[in-house]
Amino acid sequence: MKRIVLAAALVVAAAPAFAGELEGVTSADTLTVEGKPLALNGMGLRRKFVFNVYVASLYVEHASKNGAEILKADEVRRVEMKMLRDLDKKQIVEALQGGFEKNAGANLPALKERLAKFIEKIPDVKKGAALVVQYVPGKGTRVEGANDTYVAEGKDFADALFAVWIGASPVDDNLKKGMLGEK
Repeated sequence: MKRIVLAAALVVAAAPAFAGELEGVTSADTLTVEGKPLALNGMGLRRKFVFNVYVASLYVEHASKNGAEILKADEVRRVEMKMLRDLDKKQIVEALQGGFEKNAGANLPALKERLAKFIEKIPDVKKGAALVVQYVPGKGTRVEGANDTYVAEGKDFADALFAVWIGASPVDDNLKKGMLGEK
C-alpha cells in the first residue's frame, strides 16, 4: 500500500502545475522569460458579440489586481492568447489598433510608426493556435507566432499595447477582470 501511495505522489509531483483553466485552455502557473520568473496573474475570455474569440493569460513578475500598477512597472510581462476560433489578420489588427489608439492618448503620434510596423507582423491565426505578445525592458515588445518578427522599442509602446487588455479603456471589460485575477 505504501508503494502505491508513494508512486502516486511521484506521478503528481512530476506533472506540470497548471494554475488556470478557462474554456478548455490551461495555463501554467509560472514560466521564465529572459531569466525572469513570471507568475500567471489571471486568465480572461475575449468575447465579441456572442462569440468566444480567445482566452488570454497574463504573466507578470509581480502579481497585481491593478492594471495601472502593472503598466507602471518596468518589468517583463507577457500575454498569451489561445484562439478559440479562426481569425484573419484584419480582425486582429482592427481590434488591436482600436484599443491601442484609445489607450495611447497623447503619446499616439510618437507611437504610430512603431504600431504600423508591429501590426504588419501579425499573422492569421487558426483555432487552437497561440499568439504571444511579450515585453522585456531594454529589448522591447514582440509578437510570437508570426512568420516575421518586429520588435517595437520602448516602454511607452509596451504600455499602450498592454493597456489594450488591462488599461483604462480595455477592449473587453470582462477580459480585463479575468486577466487581473478579479474573476
